[in-house]
Amino acid sequence: MISFKKKPQNYLTMIPVRNVQVFDDIEGKITLLIPKFKSVWLRKWLIPKHKSPHFRIHLDETGSHVWRLINGKQTVEKICLEMSQVLQREGNPTELTDERVTTFLTDLYKKKFIVFAK
Repeated sequence: MISFKKKPQNYLTMIPVRNVQVFDDIEGKITLLIPKFKSVWLRKWLIPKHKSPHFRIHLDETGSHVWRLINGKQTVEKICLEMSQVLQREGNPTELTDERVTTFLTDLYKKKFIVFAK
């Protein structure tokens, strides 16, 4: 029997890429706009007039800053380093920055708001 096991990858070397292209940046906080339906037909018939065709996902200041750093070129490690510098400048504790950022990115990945480039 042939086993096709994937090699484990180092999470810090992966490159996150935004999967959600529509978002608002209001007063330094990001709001992701996720379509309620992918199909145009469903949007037309199931969403009442004068209602938003999007779900709104509001990110806090830290999440908004991480979202801005996701550009499809930076690795998770570079994003963590940048976030620890930002938190240090603001006077916030930085000892769990890597864990917080990777947990946040994992949540975004599970909800399909981001993907990881190879």
